[in-house]
Amino acid sequence: MADTSLPIDYQALFQALPGSYLLLAPDGTVLDNSDQHVGVSLRTREQAVGRNIFDAYPSAPESQRDLAASHEQVRRTLRPDIMPLLRYDLERPAEQGGGIEERYWQVTHFPLLDARGQLQYILQMPQDVTAAHRANRAAAEAQQALDESQQRTAFILESLPVLVWTNRPDGTPDYFNNRWLEFTGKTQQEMQAIDWTEITHPDDRPGLLAGWATALADGAPFQYEYRLRRHDGQYRWLLIRNSPRRDAAGHITMWVGAANDIHEQRQMVQELLHANEHQAALSEQAYQQYQKAESQRETYENLFAQAPALICILRGPAHQYEFVNPRYQQLFPHRQLVGLPVADALPELKDQGIIPLLDNVYQTGETFEAHELPLQLVRDASGELRTDYFNFTYQQFRENGQPAGIMVFAYEVSDLVRARQVLEKLRDAGPDAPLA
Repeated sequence: MADTSLPIDYQALFQALPGSYLLLAPDGTVLDNSDQHVGVSLRTREQAVGRNIFDAYPSAPESQRDLAASHEQVRRTLRPDIMPLLRYDLERPAEQGGGIEERYWQVTHFPLLDARGQLQYILQMPQDVTAAHRANRAAAEAQQALDESQQRTAFILESLPVLVWTNRPDGTPDYFNNRWLEFTGKTQQEMQAIDWTEITHPDDRPGLLAGWATALADGAPFQYEYRLRRHDGQYRWLLIRNSPRRDAAGHITMWVGAANDIHEQRQMVQELLHANEHQAALSEQAYQQYQKAESQRETYENLFAQAPALICILRGPAHQYEFVNPRYQQLFPHRQLVGLPVADALPELKDQGIIPLLDNVYQTGETFEAHELPLQLVRDASGELRTDYFNFTYQQFRENGQPAGIMVFAYEVSDLVRARQVLEKLRDAGPDAPLA
């Protein structure tokens, strides 16, 4: 049996406890601390015992105020008090390299009562939670960055003048942007449950269903032109393209689709095709040019880098190119755009009124749209100006409630404009006019 006649050294037992403890008199005088507390406080026991806690362990005024309030709470209620997270930095000794070490603590004060129920001691138990606090802070910062990225992506998706949607790997639709809701007049929930055969033109249903089924089976991009009924009952021609997104293992994780309303262009092409028997060659050429332009503009590998249009993001009041998709860069293969203001990257625009338009959109937030706007551009290394035509939209985007830049969405319609100009000349000359 153990010899119980030997006296127990409770002070040595207290100091050896496997935890960080500080024993205080009711007035805050340091009476003793555990060896582990000595280690984490970076002060010897002799430097602390017999001194007021705030003298023994100096800290910022706000920390002292919170500690004093917790002590008073224990003295008043005779109940344990858990403090809010406390920052208390430690000064390393010179032999440890010196300097200030940022530390965070979860401090609990326990009342120790005598036989009469009077407060005899206050036991402080500080827990070093620096690592956990930093981890939580890093997680919060990462989540904030993720939220901002998602908000930015959502803003761009909803701002693009294109009908964008996504499908699950099995082809079930799970998202439509606001352009779809405006086109169909339906809610997001209604769109996800919609029967597409009901609003697709009867003549186009077989080809649409067969093409989409083949794309799903082969995991290949799908492109198709068909007529879809708008909310007002009118069938409109759409050019759609749906592409699969794959993970590192090659498995399809989602489908991303986009559609453009090409009704007016289609009608113009049809008019060209049927204008005159003698104009068949010209009409076919114009249609092929249109198909080529649409195919280039509608090629999607993803929503941004491979968007079926000319897209760029201009940052700040100087309209500095922050992002340029490949289609936009192809206009100027000989020039560096990203990182330069528009006025420096494309100096020929200074005298064409584009810079004041950008300034107005950035300052007022009013969206600007242009249809078949002629611009004189240097398109290659020759340095020669040539006139081309563009449809484009300038739309301000904001960050933290302030103007941050302009999103530009455009597509070139030079071939269509020139084709129409040819058609108008032919109309003026009469049906029997020889082909140019």
